[in-house]
Amino acid sequence: MHHNNLTIGRLAKEAGVNIETVRYYQRIGLIAEPAKPTAGFRTYPQDTIIRIRFIKRAQQLGFTLQEITELLEISNGCCSDVRSHAEAKRAQVDAQIRDLEKIRVTLDGLIDACETGSDSLKCPIVESLIGSSPDES
Repeated sequence: MHHNNLTIGRLAKEAGVNIETVRYYQRIGLIAEPAKPTAGFRTYPQDTIIRIRFIKRAQQLGFTLQEITELLEISNGCCSDVRSHAEAKRAQVDAQIRDLEKIRVTLDGLIDACETGSDSLKCPIVESLIGSSPDES
């Protein structure tokens, strides 16, 4: 296989994404769309595979596509800039973990109320979810 002649299908396959993902990344400017030749198909350089894999891995780490765009813009720059983005993402993840732990405690309480409740027609979990929240004012 000649790596300099990657069609969109081959690019998608080698990068582990589908063709629509490649097209979407092109539309939002994460990857460049090659010029269309007068005859034949657009072909992509080999480094596009690396870029798409970078994008997918960054998404797995919780970075949004906007944040990934920023990372790609500074990736050839100062490491401390990239580090500050990673530290900000870690702080966000820490906050999400704290929020999820609070949700777990609430759910544990609801589950316990349901397990220890009588066989009444009203389920404590459903009743709790029906109750008005502070956001519903």
